[in-house]
Amino acid sequence: MTQRHDVVIVGGGLVGASLAIALDRQGIDVGLVEAAPATAMPPVFDQRNLSFAAATVNALTALGVMQKLRAAAGPIQRIHISRQGDFGRVRLEAADYGRDSFGQVVVARDFGEALEARLGELPHVTRYRPARFIALEEGAADIRRLRLAGDDGERSLEARLLVAADGTRSQLREALGIGAREHDYGQTLFVARVRAEQAPDGTAYERFTATGPTALLPRGDRHFGAIHGVPTEAAAAVAALDEAAWLARLQAAFGWRIGRFLASGERSAYPISRVVAERLIAPRAVLMGNAAQTIHPIGAQGFNLGLRDALTLAELLGQGGDPGADGVLRAYADRRGEDRGRTLAFSDGLARLTANPAPLLRPLRSVGLAAVDVSSTLQAYLVGGAMGFRGDVPALCREVAA
Repeated sequence: MTQRHDVVIVGGGLVGASLAIALDRQGIDVGLVEAAPATAMPPVFDQRNLSFAAATVNALTALGVMQKLRAAAGPIQRIHISRQGDFGRVRLEAADYGRDSFGQVVVARDFGEALEARLGELPHVTRYRPARFIALEEGAADIRRLRLAGDDGERSLEARLLVAADGTRSQLREALGIGAREHDYGQTLFVARVRAEQAPDGTAYERFTATGPTALLPRGDRHFGAIHGVPTEAAAAVAALDEAAWLARLQAAFGWRIGRFLASGERSAYPISRVVAERLIAPRAVLMGNAAQTIHPIGAQGFNLGLRDALTLAELLGQGGDPGADGVLRAYADRRGEDRGRTLAFSDGLARLTANPAPLLRPLRSVGLAAVDVSSTLQAYLVGGAMGFRGDVPALCREVAA
């Protein structure tokens, strides 16, 4: 017998799980299709450090997820931006904007465990795991029908609305006939937990170089979350470095603002590409998260943008009616337009500009950094984006639940 739901979400990662929680809050019947078995975490929940904007922290608190974190998050109380070889820097203080922090740093695995704990409490979510999407099938005009494969064989599900949240190489996006534009940045990012002579004091550092960004995020465990970009052709050599050589490379890229780097945990490597879907909707289907847009992690906007996708859809569906109606889907695409467009442009432009080695750009970048550091208007624009308050922001992002 084919199971039918109001909404079926394909993908149980950061955005898909968050959407399921938000929809359950609205009393909407949800089917969540997850590739990972019940006994394992999805690969996306690894040791990467997620920078949650203030809007994201607000929403996840309202959804009861932040309260499930077992490890302490690291508050981002100030942001320091510079570029190697250029003069000028930008310093932003949350206190100047009447806030305790711009956001929080959370380890992806800790976040995954918090999502899992919250999902286990939900009465309106049916989880299919392990299961993977195979194909779309013919169905009635008012539904989408999809076929899944799992350990117990194949089965079909029906949904009034189908959500593709299955990542950058989304099979569901392809099955819906939605193309994507791609750009390879020629960079690989290495991620690790590092300890330095100075413990984190709430400052998030973004250091740009000609070969990619180097960032240090203040974790809640008195370590830093290090992110170091290298040219793709150098990735194998960097991966082969021993701990001392790796720390020396990180020191050379970052400098001595927090003293000497003393120790590093295991490194993970992630090739960086931009993949942007040509449209967000199809009949009775929407894309969100990395299936809709995978962006350069510079500025830490990826998950924050995807969560706003999810919360916008949940807000619209909470108004009642047919969740897959054309008017609902058009409203979703329209509401995501400004935020998505501006975030994509900011992320891509920053990645290209800061890595461009052209000598003529150096004085322009330096003047730009110096201008932002003294301009309250330019700083306010950066702060608004960094905190997730860009465009038509979902209501849950705006205030913490009592």
